[in-house]
Amino acid sequence: MSSVHRESVREEAERIKAEFSRLSSLKKLDTEVAILFQGMLALIHLLIAIFLEKTTKKTAKNSSLPPSKTDKDDSSTGNTNTNTKGTPEVSRAAKNTRTIENTTYVPVVVCEICGHDLESTPCDHVERRTKIDIIFEKVVEHVDVEVKQCPSCDGWTSEKFPEDMKAPLQYGSGIKAYTINLLVSQMLSLNRVQKMLHTLIGEKLSEASLLNFVLRLHDALAGWESNAISRLLTFKALHVDETSLRVDKKNQWIHVYSGENITLQFLHPKRGLEAMTCIDIIPRYTGTIIHDCWASYLSYTHCSHGLCGSHLVRELTAIIESNQYDWAVNMKRLLLETCRKVSRLKRKKLSEKACMDLQKQYRHILTCGKKELPVIPPKPNGKRGAMAKSDAHNLWERLSEHESSVLLFAKLPEVSFTNNRAERDLRMTKVKQKVSGCFRSELYAKAYCRISSYLKTMAYKGYNPLTAIEMALNAEFIAL
Repeated sequence: MSSVHRESVREEAERIKAEFSRLSSLKKLDTEVAILFQGMLALIHLLIAIFLEKTTKKTAKNSSLPPSKTDKDDSSTGNTNTNTKGTPEVSRAAKNTRTIENTTYVPVVVCEICGHDLESTPCDHVERRTKIDIIFEKVVEHVDVEVKQCPSCDGWTSEKFPEDMKAPLQYGSGIKAYTINLLVSQMLSLNRVQKMLHTLIGEKLSEASLLNFVLRLHDALAGWESNAISRLLTFKALHVDETSLRVDKKNQWIHVYSGENITLQFLHPKRGLEAMTCIDIIPRYTGTIIHDCWASYLSYTHCSHGLCGSHLVRELTAIIESNQYDWAVNMKRLLLETCRKVSRLKRKKLSEKACMDLQKQYRHILTCGKKELPVIPPKPNGKRGAMAKSDAHNLWERLSEHESSVLLFAKLPEVSFTNNRAERDLRMTKVKQKVSGCFRSELYAKAYCRISSYLKTMAYKGYNPLTAIEMALNAEFIAL
């Protein structure tokens, strides 16, 4: 069946349908035969639609498959504009960095043409060339406290060490920040971080010490996370999504909540309502959540819902490639044109009249789609389960049922057309899993979620990871 040309299959079905209509009009078919054959034709059209969808090649353009799981020659999104500048970085260097700048002045003494002495001639202007290099410097600080014996009572007294030196040997915030950055942001293994630190400072830190740095930052960020949750609940719109993560050879889920310049990630063994109830952000949120139409999100009726337009456009693309439905072409065009129109407006929303016109076009396309889709045969009496439907039927029903959520981006300026923000915030988690395979302990997986949430949030504010980590270790949090 995979070698059958899709156009030939559909043309043959249409030819049989036309011949059936001709014979029926000439009254050459019995009533019982006509009813039976009409039901068979409806079933054939439904099977053809499902068959063509199953044989359509899935790519990142017509499905939710990531580019890493598609062929190399497939364009992932069609968006070639990758030269975005992002958030300007805050001009604040990490405390363990310093710049030594030297200027060497080279005077002109003799004219290179005639040999005249130019030592006393005033300079017209100077030309400068610059060389930047890195010199790795290890700073070792010793603190010696006096220990004295009292001649009166023979007791021994020693002076107290500084607060940050509680053991015979400890490492400064610079090494801790650099280590955490390598482990969390750069996603290096413990062994490679050990080797890199040994190369730089000549000391081989144990894996336990490296992991202890991570847990210290995890504990230090507990208060920050609580404040970030309170701030998230005040936003008008939230981007939410989830993705799987292997922890101790079991599948768990990372749930992300993003809004404005704050990103939070949480680990939970479940994906659906149980996890969302435990995390307790959506149950308390009263704004608009933007998602990919996952049923667990839709179960919360106390808040508004915005559906990701990118997911809908990709599904419409797959339907167009498989069945060439006109309603899918028109719906895709309507959504993309409306998105471009809204993005060009200063208020980032359509007027009330424009929204009414959009709603009319939307409903007209769905009405035409209902006529174009093959009829679903009625379920036989006593048959359990739902009748088989094509992806086109399911998408049409979803667009009909959630009309207000699909078009919400055109009515509210805070609701974006896509859920790309949440997907971008989760992307590096998948890279982390690809690099390390999984986390051995749930504790360190949760630490990764909290620390990466903090670093992403600080990156949106323009802080580089080293500076952000040092600020957290020193309890220097900026206002959210």
